[in-house]
Amino acid sequence: MEIDYRWRGAASDDELVALTLSHGGNPEPGWWDRVRPHSLGWVTGRAGGGALIGFANVAWDGGDHAFLLDPKVDPAHQRGGIGTELVRRAAAGATDAGCTWLHVDFEPHLRGFYFDACGFRPTDAGLIALS
Repeated sequence: MEIDYRWRGAASDDELVALTLSHGGNPEPGWWDRVRPHSLGWVTGRAGGGALIGFANVAWDGGDHAFLLDPKVDPAHQRGGIGTELVRRAAAGATDAGCTWLHVDFEPHLRGFYFDACGFRPTDAGLIALS
């Protein structure tokens, strides 16, 4: 299947709600409309018919650090390299914007994807639960 990947490609809030629901997530309608103006960029992946089947957001600190957030691929299209390509293109977009680092947080079951398929490496990090 041919996938059309775009850096800062058009994506509606409704499409992201549907994509999030497709894999059991808990979308918050209006989220993308609020977040988009604060993002460095994002990558969309669309199937031949134009359906949004993949997405990854990139936030940043305005300088050297970019943060990969909310990557998702429709379950019917997972395990075919789409997620890896979304991350690769997100990293390229952050690099082109002048960032030096791309950070990601993830749940333990995604370790193989991020470390093996995408090339991230483990680092020391900290976290405070605020709620």
